[in-house]
Amino acid sequence: MTVADDQAVVRAGIAAILDAEPDLCVVGQAADGDTAVELALSARPDVALMDVRMPGIGGLAATAAITERSPATRVLVLTTFGLDEYLFAALRAGAAGFLLKDAEPERVIDAVRVVHGGAALLDPAVTRTLIDRFTDGPGPLDTTRLDLLTPRETEVLRQVARGLSNAEIAAVLGVSPPTVKDHVSVLLGKLGVRDRVQATIAAYETGLIRPGSGP
Repeated sequence: MTVADDQAVVRAGIAAILDAEPDLCVVGQAADGDTAVELALSARPDVALMDVRMPGIGGLAATAAITERSPATRVLVLTTFGLDEYLFAALRAGAAGFLLKDAEPERVIDAVRVVHGGAALLDPAVTRTLIDRFTDGPGPLDTTRLDLLTPRETEVLRQVARGLSNAEIAAVLGVSPPTVKDHVSVLLGKLGVRDRVQATIAAYETGLIRPGSGP
């Protein structure tokens, strides 16, 4: 993995914590967004930890560049800033996770493993922000994206947005977990999103899920 942060002490500290784990290896560090992109493209890490505010193109633009040019690299945004504009810009740029820097070291280590495993991750406080943002008003709804989905895929998306796992969705719909997994894979492709976090955002943006509407 790689670690990008403009504060040398923070960057070195995070790298040391991660490198001490037997199953994790830091292959490079960057102090600005441009270097973070160059490092990701040359080292092709499985996971890139990315600060938001850095010199050069910054962490958000770097995230977009890495996810576009090195799609196998999963970007985990680690920042002290939990503001909406950073959260949504990072997720829309393709970030696989968003974790606040006040998280305990064990939480950061676990987050890296979760993201590396192919899952998406949001800090609990960030998940609350995600919901609150749409409670305050989602803006114009783009319902046309739902036209791409079959009725079954639409229902699976609804359950994904509720936070259910594949096994839980299977129980609700009366199908097998592998069938749900196939539906999730197809609907992600149709919506043009990378993971379940972005799919959840799409569910809110299309009006399929509305804050306070219940399951």
